[in-house]
Amino acid sequence: MKSIEDKQREIIEDFSLFDDWMQKYEYIIDLGKSLPLIEEEYKTDEYLIKGCQSRVWLRAEIKDDRVYFKADSDAVITRGIIALLIRVLSGQKAVDIGGSDLYFIDRIGLKEHLSPTRSNGLTSMVKQMKYYGIGLQNKETV
Repeated sequence: MKSIEDKQREIIEDFSLFDDWMQKYEYIIDLGKSLPLIEEEYKTDEYLIKGCQSRVWLRAEIKDDRVYFKADSDAVITRGIIALLIRVLSGQKAVDIGGSDLYFIDRIGLKEHLSPTRSNGLTSMVKQMKYYGIGLQNKETV
């Protein structure tokens, strides 16, 4: 299992292959298209991330001491952003998720290329995933 560090380095490397932000946006959208979607039963207010302009549902569960995330969004770019976060954090130990420093976001320039409302949504997604990591340290599902 690759660490959070390893996965962040991979993403930074992936993004370095693109010449401009239009290509990077296309890549993010493609990532969103390949995201394993959350089951319809979890597309409820309980799983909705507060603070996002788009609707984003996120569910986390523990399997074999690791946290696995599933998500969906009604916006293609947001679905791609949550797919990036899932790529880094899903399958990690809860304690590692709760204390993670997701520096790849700044290194690839993602936040500075999002509108202020999307940037706030990104922050809300990161916070929610970290909260799940902290909350799941002694539980099986959230």
